[in-house]
Amino acid sequence: MQILHSVWHDVILSLSFLASVVGLVLLAKKNQAQVEELEETELILFRMSFAYWLVYCIACVAQKLILPDWEISTLSVKLTAALSYFLTFACIICLPLHRVAVRQVEE
Repeated sequence: MQILHSVWHDVILSLSFLASVVGLVLLAKKNQAQVEELEETELILFRMSFAYWLVYCIACVAQKLILPDWEISTLSVKLTAALSYFLTFACIICLPLHRVAVRQVEE
């Protein structure tokens, strides 16, 4: 049962990694058009959330590849994964808060 859980986690992690890469590519193409300053803030928040999620995915894979004897490396990769996870969460929370703030300024 544990192996099945690990396999599903790896599959979902790899799919989300690919989705984040695609999201960053699409946002890079969208940047070519002229956007307003408020829309630019939203694009930056989207880019940051995708980039932090990529770092999280890479850190999760690195945790499996690093030998258990390397305690300092393992600890730093775990810390990187936790930090990038929380930064992704913060960027996702900031998106609707930014939209609410923009609407209040317009009214």
